[in-house]
Amino acid sequence: MRWGAARWVVAALLVLASLGAAVVLHIRHPDALVTLLPSADMRELHVDFDTFWHSAVALTAGQDIYDTPAKLTNLNPPLLTVLLTPFAALDALTAYRVFAVLTLLIVVGSVLAVSRELRLHPAVTALATLAVLASSPLHGTLVLGQIYPLLLAGLVAGWIAERRGRPVLAAVCYGVTVALKPSLAPVLLLPAVQRRWVPLRAGMAAAAGASLLGVLVAGPSSAFAWLRIAFTEPVPDTVDNASLPGLAVRIGIPSLVGTLLGAAVLVGTLAWCARHRDRLDPAGTAPWAVLAAGLLFSPIAWHNYLMLLWPGVLALIPLGRAAAATGALAVAVIPVSWNAEWPPEGLGADLGRSLYCAILLAYWAVLLSSATRRPASSPAGASAPVEASGSRT
Repeated sequence: MRWGAARWVVAALLVLASLGAAVVLHIRHPDALVTLLPSADMRELHVDFDTFWHSAVALTAGQDIYDTPAKLTNLNPPLLTVLLTPFAALDALTAYRVFAVLTLLIVVGSVLAVSRELRLHPAVTALATLAVLASSPLHGTLVLGQIYPLLLAGLVAGWIAERRGRPVLAAVCYGVTVALKPSLAPVLLLPAVQRRWVPLRAGMAAAAGASLLGVLVAGPSSAFAWLRIAFTEPVPDTVDNASLPGLAVRIGIPSLVGTLLGAAVLVGTLAWCARHRDRLDPAGTAPWAVLAAGLLFSPIAWHNYLMLLWPGVLALIPLGRAAAATGALAVAVIPVSWNAEWPPEGLGADLGRSLYCAILLAYWAVLLSSATRRPASSPAGASAPVEASGSRT
């Protein structure tokens, strides 16, 4: 059997296994995430958005945005609260439902924008969209009311700008996105390892400027409160924390071990990018590989973060890695109820509940191994090689 055919066999098996697991788990656990969307329980189910909404209400009332009646602590910088302030005009449940519809539209729009940019066949675009709609990360994001679709839109905007030969605009988009979620900051280092100094400065300035704007609107004390929370929050041992520090805590070893391992993955990824900078394509899978490495290093990388890497997965298709893209989208269909199937104790069970960490590692490896590839014929509007783009100045 030829290698190309073998890859498609593996992809087909992953699709069948993932769909089979999803069906069985939905039967065994009928209270699946997607079935919880209509619920009115803000405090227990839509808990992330409830946290954001309480912070927005506090901001409009001139109160501390990090000291609210919400069940969870707001771990996000002040800029996010500023961005979500309009939702404070609505009651919590109505605001959540409006936000859920908007974020669903943003996710679908982002997938369609990436597919259009890559000139994927309409049938491929339709299948990719269906896979995204069926995915557990999307269901979890919608039920909890998380902000990942907003981050996805910012990353997609930056990546498309890079493909269209506008590296400074791309860096600004990435910078603003990082200001909303600082754990994505490694993506700003990609221009540094490629020695593209103007985009590097633009990205850093955009991140700093957007962060400062949030602090100025929310009040200087908000910056100190957020920094205190960011540096004191422990690594959670929740089973769907896919980061390497989360894996370490789950299997009973110090989170520092996982942090050091994650740092090695991130530094190694950037070093590999630096070594191959002349062939690296910043408009291909390179930024998504760096993002994946950053998520592995981060103290928290819920399995819902996988949606931020889907544009990179779709970018594999024009690079001749459609089988890998198929498998990557398929495994995201496996619901988080997977974790309920394992016994409560034991190393084997802990490793079994680490499926999403294994998936994130696989995403990182596939995206990085494709970071120097380019399509045989680049579509119109695709970025030129770095040497010809004039962005090294």
